[in-house]
Amino acid sequence: MKRLKLFVLVTIASLFLSGTANANTDLLPADDLVGISFWVISISMLAATVFFFFERGSVVSNWRTALTVAGIVTGVACINYLYVRNVYVSQGEAPILYRYIEWIITMPLQAVLFYLILKTVRKVPKSLFWKLLIGAVVMVLGAYLGELDYIPNMAGFIIGIGGWIYILYEIFSGEAGRAVAKSGNKPMVTAYSSMRKIVTIGWAVYPLGYMFGYLTGGVDPNSLNIIYNLADFFNKIAFGLVIWAAAMQNTAPRTR
Repeated sequence: MKRLKLFVLVTIASLFLSGTANANTDLLPADDLVGISFWVISISMLAATVFFFFERGSVVSNWRTALTVAGIVTGVACINYLYVRNVYVSQGEAPILYRYIEWIITMPLQAVLFYLILKTVRKVPKSLFWKLLIGAVVMVLGAYLGELDYIPNMAGFIIGIGGWIYILYEIFSGEAGRAVAKSGNKPMVTAYSSMRKIVTIGWAVYPLGYMFGYLTGGVDPNSLNIIYNLADFFNKIAFGLVIWAAAMQNTAPRTR
């Protein structure tokens, strides 16, 4: 019954938010690939959010915080994508500002998820939480300040890359990397490894987009929007799914 109530609550809230975000919009042309990509990822993020919150009640208690945060990540992305889609349809462009508004929330949460899944199987220093959080904030904030010309463009790029490299160091060779090697929990290690690949390969799209879409102008805005949309689809939803898979494997059948 609790799971049913949670499912109904999340569904109603999601439909309300999606309805609010879609108020007073123009129709989406059938041949507009950029607009279609915004719509597809909006619905996908909505579905993922409902799924993660619904499944939260199916996993053992120590994994619920991680699954909740994964749902918050896709939920925030869903609301933002619905809004940006409307802006794009009505104005013919999607200002990069809106992406940074979402990224400054979702990317630090994703970085912190490494700490949260490690915490499910072993004791982890709280300092790791702050290291990952601050590294992600610096990464997004540096790129934001550079791309919106608050600081020199190249300086913003370097700061953003520096924050990303610091996160990679922590999850591969730093405190987090050492902790996962000693965890002894195979499902968690598998999830951690997949999340690490997403941050390494999937997140590489963002600095590449900064470089080729903004610094050099080698990629047109429409193509860049589609690339970013596809990257967010994979980087956020797959990120949460591997956490859910590990949580389910760590949950005894009788507790589901």
